[in-house]
Parts: sequence; structure tokens; C-alpha cells
Amino acid sequence: MKVDSPQIQVAVRKLSKTDPVLGNVIRAVGPFTLKPKRGGYQMLVRSILSQQISTSAATTIRQRLEGLLPGGILSAEEIAKLTDSQLQAVGISKQKQGYIRDLTERTLDGSLNYRRLARRDDEDAIAELIQVRGIGRWTAQMYLMFCLGRPDLFPVDDLGIQNAMKPLYGLPQKPERARMEEIAIVWAPFRTVASWYLWRSLDL
Repeated sequence: MKVDSPQIQVAVRKLSKTDPVLGNVIRAVGPFTLKPKRGGYQMLVRSILSQQISTSAATTIRQRLEGLLPGGILSAEEIAKLTDSQLQAVGISKQKQGYIRDLTERTLDGSLNYRRLARRDDEDAIAELIQVRGIGRWTAQMYLMFCLGRPDLFPVDDLGIQNAMKPLYGLPQKPERARMEEIAIVWAPFRTVASWYLWRSLDL
């Protein structure tokens, strides 16, 4: 899903036409600029590090971890060489060490194959990713959206999505998943694009 692809132009037109509320958001935010990022393993490590802590704390830990690695690159081969003491010293909890070890082992032995993931449909790819300790459905969805550029994912459990939709669609403080998904039906098959605009609306 490239920002300059005809698919994106079609998506923006369709979303604006079928959902006037989202259409207003699109006009306010401007062009769609999401670019899929390469490096599946790195993205998943960063996701694990960021769980249940602030963005600034996660950034600090990640930078410390990168400082232990050649070129500062989060590679499975190099992280596998680090001891538990080294991981603990940069601020990674014992639980997250276990998650990173499991991800690293699966990456190195090929049981988690990133090229295979790219060929699988969304639900099959999610099912494979959540076999890794510490990776749930939300993290798997983020991987498909931001690494593989899949166009039709709606992370209904994402707090940012919920916070964006509440004032836009008059939802209660704790919106029901079913109602959110009902609203998002008309966004298919471009729910990733719609979600990106909802996230960006929080910056307005």
C-alpha cells in the first residue's frame, strides 16, 4: 500500500463519499502519507518493548538496547548473543526478555517466516503472529498495517481509534466494539486508510 498508488486515491475518494464524517477528517488532515516500514523483526521487538510503559520510557530502553548492538541494528542474530544480564541492564523486564527470546528463536529457526507472512491473508498472518509470546492481536494488526501495508484492517481495541471515534460519532466514554465495527463496515476494503486518518485527527 504505497502513498502514491492509485489504490490510495480510490480509497480516499470512496471513504469521503460513503462517510461524510470521515470525509471532513480527510479534508482537515490532508494527503495520506503512511509508508510501510521494512524490518518485521525490528518492528515486533519495538512493539514488545513499548508494552505497558510510556513512549518516552520505551524509546530510552530501545536506544540502550541498540547501543549494545553492532550498528545499532535490532537483528535476531545479534540479540541472541546478549545475556539476560545485558537485557536487564538496559531496562528490559524479565517477562519481556522471555517475549524477545521467543521471537528471536522463532525468527532464527524459521518457524516465524516473514516472507511467508507477507503471502498469507490477514487472518492467517495474525494467527501465526500471535503464536509468539507477548504478541497479541493488536500487535499483529499493527505489523500488517505498518510493515506489510495491508489496506483493510480495523484495530477496534486501539485506544487512539476509540478516542478519535468518540467525539466524531457521538459514542459513549466506553464505546461498544460492535458499534465501532458497525460504523467501520462502510470503510471496507480500506479500513487501514480510515484508521490512519482517525489517528491523525487526534493531532488536529
